[in-house]
Amino acid sequence: MPEDFPQQPPPSAPYTPGSYAAPAGQPGDPNLYGRAAYGAPPPYGRPPAPRRSGWFWVALIGGIAAVVIIAICITVASLAKSLGSDADGTSSLDSDSIAVIDVSGVILDADKVDKQLQKFGDDDNVKAIILHIDSPGGGAAASQEIYHEVLRIRQEKHKKIVASIESVGASGAYYIASACDKIYANPASVVGSVGVIMEWTNYGDLLRWAKMKNVVIHAGELKDAGDPTRDLTPKEEAYFQSLVDNMYVQFIHDVATGRHVGDDKIKPLATGQVWTGEQALPLGLIDAQGGFRIALIDTARSVGIKDEPHIVRPAKEKHGLAALLSDGTDEIFPNPSKLLDRAPGFYFLWK
Repeated sequence: MPEDFPQQPPPSAPYTPGSYAAPAGQPGDPNLYGRAAYGAPPPYGRPPAPRRSGWFWVALIGGIAAVVIIAICITVASLAKSLGSDADGTSSLDSDSIAVIDVSGVILDADKVDKQLQKFGDDDNVKAIILHIDSPGGGAAASQEIYHEVLRIRQEKHKKIVASIESVGASGAYYIASACDKIYANPASVVGSVGVIMEWTNYGDLLRWAKMKNVVIHAGELKDAGDPTRDLTPKEEAYFQSLVDNMYVQFIHDVATGRHVGDDKIKPLATGQVWTGEQALPLGLIDAQGGFRIALIDTARSVGIKDEPHIVRPAKEKHGLAALLSDGTDEIFPNPSKLLDRAPGFYFLWK
C-alpha cells in the first residue's frame, strides 16, 4: 500500500494591499449583514432579522387612519357642542325650560350656586328653577347667602323656585330649601336639623407633648378668644354662646319667613334633630312627598308647561389633569403652614 503522507498546505500567495478576503461570516466579510436574507445561518449565533409581512403594514396604516378619524370626530363633536352652548358652557335653552341646580355635599361657598341662580333667573326661557338638594348643610354664612339669593330671584324676577330633597336636606340645606316656593321630599328623606354648631380643634396637648409653646400678644380681652392651643375661659365660652344663640334666632326667623309661619311655629322644631319626609309633612316642614320626577312635573304644570319639560343644567366642572394643574393643588397637598390654622367655625350642619 502506498504510504499515506499528510497533505501539505498550498504555499501562501504573497500579500498585496486589497488582496485579502476574510472567511465568510468573519469580520470583514462584505456579505456579513446580508446573509440572513439568503437563508444563510446568522453569524455569531444571532437570531435572524424579522421579516415584516404585508399585513403588518396594512394594519399599521389602518391603525393610524383610525386614530386620525377618531380625533377628527372628537373635534367636530366638541365644536358642535360649543356652537350649541352659551358663553359659560351651559347648554342652549329651549323655550319653556326648567332649570335644575344641584346643591350637594357640605356647603362651604355660596358663589357657585348664586351665579347659577342669577343666570337662570335672568333667562326668560327658564320658567322655573328646581334646587335638587342632597346636603347635610354647611357654613352658616354660605347657607344664609344662598337663602337670600333664592328670595331675591323669586321677588325680583318673579320666577318660581322649588326644592326637591333627595336623601338629605338638613340644617343649612334645609335653610336654603325654606326660601323656595315649595319643598318636596321622599318619605325616607332626612330633613330638618334647625340649629347652630360651633367647633374648632384644640391641639394644646399636642404642643405640650412636642414641648412647643404658643406665644400670643394681643390687645383686647377677647381678641384671642378661641385660641386652639388652650381651653376656653368662662367668659370666652359665654361670648361664643351668645354668637351661636344669635345665629340660632336668625335661623328660626328665616325658616319661619320662608315657610310663611310665625317664629313660634318653628321654634319647637328647632332642636337640631331631623325627621323623615313622612314625619316632616304633618309638621309643616315640607309641602309634598315625592321624588325629583314628581317635583319636576308638578312644577312644569304650575308654570304652564303641558308637554314634557325641557331640563337645562349648568355646565359640569372639568376635573381632568388640565383642570387640576390650572386650579392648583392646595386641597390635595395642603400647605403645612395651614395645618394648624383652625379658627372657630359656625355651621348650620347636621353631624
